[in-house]
Amino acid sequence: MKCPIVVLAAAALVAAAMPSAAQAHCRGCGVGLGIVGGVVAGAIIGSAIAAPPPPPIYYGPPPPPPDYYDEPIGYAPGPACHIETMQVWDGYGYRPRQTQVCD
Repeated sequence: MKCPIVVLAAAALVAAAMPSAAQAHCRGCGVGLGIVGGVVAGAIIGSAIAAPPPPPIYYGPPPPPPDYYDEPIGYAPGPACHIETMQVWDGYGYRPRQTQVCD
């Protein structure tokens, strides 16, 4: 794939550097076109030679959740807690707030 691109770039450079009959009155136009052709050819060749992007990173599936909960020795469940909405004074008036209440 790189060889045809190099050949095309070289042909474009030679064609751009050759003055045509319409440019016979212009001295130095071929040099300017040669510079532009060289820049274009360099961009084409540089993009063809550039390294390919790195492969995507494979993260894999996450580990499965544990099948059981291992309770520590001497574990005693604490009091049962639940959320209640209570009226709480906030300095301006009573406002409803959710509060954790444990039995």
